[in-house]
Amino acid sequence: MLDITVFNILKNVWPMVLIFTVILSSLRIADIMIHHKEFVLYKELMMLGFIIYVLCLFHVVSFQDVSWSSSNFIPFKEMFRYPLFSHMFFRNVIGNMLMFMPYGFFISYFLKLDHKNTIILLSLLVSCTIESTQYLIGRVFDVDDILLNLLGGILGYYVYRFIGYIQEKLPSFLKNTIFYNVIVIIILLLILQYVYRILEVGIV
Repeated sequence: MLDITVFNILKNVWPMVLIFTVILSSLRIADIMIHHKEFVLYKELMMLGFIIYVLCLFHVVSFQDVSWSSSNFIPFKEMFRYPLFSHMFFRNVIGNMLMFMPYGFFISYFLKLDHKNTIILLSLLVSCTIESTQYLIGRVFDVDDILLNLLGGILGYYVYRFIGYIQEKLPSFLKNTIFYNVIVIIILLLILQYVYRILEVGIV
């Protein structure tokens, strides 16, 4: 089920992601070379990952099929309507939480947050903006999506804090740029392998 959702997103966003990646990466590399700035691979990949995430998020909230749903202004009405572990439960409840977890993680990482109040406010602001914009362009507004996005943002914050806790426990010789670069590259390779598998299955 998750694989199908990821495939549908990738099938539609890969041209935009490819173009943005080439443009932004080339500009960033040129900026580093011309102005002799420090190049830290894992930091550059984190920033690029956040931009790609925003592009995918834009596609999901702007172009996904909503013919199966309608606007909802009553809290908890939609999320408790679906049978537990059903297709619609995973799509509308779990999906909305997972969709905002990267936002919570990336923002917490970039702002170095040490408490969740900021991510709560930012997640609420962004989610309300998304739902209001969808309503204004003739799509659906769902207050439950805001609540689930908010929960996802908070979970992303706690993922960031957990990684920070693990980082503090690492021996000093592992707390260096090379180690972080290797970790991020490994994660990137795993993601690319997953994406390749999804696209290969989808093509077949």
